[in-house]
Amino acid sequence: MKYKRVIGSYTGQEKGPLLICFGGMHGNELAGVEALDIIFKLLEMEPESNPNFQFKGKFIGIHGNLNALEEQQRFIKKDLNRLWTDENVARILITPEEKLDTEEQEVKEILILVQQIIEEYQPDKIVMLDLHTTTAHGGIFSIATDAPESVKIAIELHAPVIKGMLRGIHGTTLHYFRPDNFEGRQVVGIAFESGQHDDPLSVNRAIAAIINCMRTIGCVRSEHVENRHDKLLIDFSKNLPKVSELILAHSIKASDGFKMLPNFKNFQAIKKGQLLAHNNEGPIYAESDGLILMPLYQPQGDDGFFLIKALQGW
Repeated sequence: MKYKRVIGSYTGQEKGPLLICFGGMHGNELAGVEALDIIFKLLEMEPESNPNFQFKGKFIGIHGNLNALEEQQRFIKKDLNRLWTDENVARILITPEEKLDTEEQEVKEILILVQQIIEEYQPDKIVMLDLHTTTAHGGIFSIATDAPESVKIAIELHAPVIKGMLRGIHGTTLHYFRPDNFEGRQVVGIAFESGQHDDPLSVNRAIAAIINCMRTIGCVRSEHVENRHDKLLIDFSKNLPKVSELILAHSIKASDGFKMLPNFKNFQAIKKGQLLAHNNEGPIYAESDGLILMPLYQPQGDDGFFLIKALQGW
């Protein structure tokens, strides 16, 4: 296989948080994979150009869906980023590998690896950053859990933050990476959407998000982070709401015949009653005013679109 499970690993001189970054949880989303590969090369070179550079903690980059990455498609049998429910994971861990389908095997391999890393490093804090891209053009954004620290880290990535998304989707890494699944350890998760799948700048924005995350959780010092990383994300997020909340998630099945109307972009304003898509039963209209997020423009996927609203006071 072209891809191996571990993209790279870097351990600092001083004990600190364990930062786990996933790239390619969906096999057609390569920006996070490329960004992580570049970050590990930069970390190896940084002490040569900056003798004062210090890294605190441990950083590991992990490929998500290896088989789907090989095929350059979202998934093979099931969406890997919808399998992380407590019930699914418990079943997968006790099931012989030969009885698991492709993505279930991926879940098992990832968890065994993560548990091994935690056992070896014994971190006080675990931060999980899951890197994604979208089929639609438009703004970048972070997805936070309800945990205050997740929201804090997401805001520091300098991209719009979407709250409440975990109520509209199920079985993501954000649902699973929480303290009670890791022996009560301090665990916080964030997802980052760096742009459209094929936009070359999606890689640059993913790099900037990883570096900003490192700074926020104390892996690197602020003075060692170049301003251009902040500027890249701030400029692309200009005029977008700082924090928004989910209004509606339109879930779909392969048999629905769902087809999104063309040319919708992330954060595009939508009016109640506006025609958004069609399926086998007919037209689909917006149920309320809002901003559209992640309209589906690819063959695979369980979500047709999301509607969000901007929150005031942030």
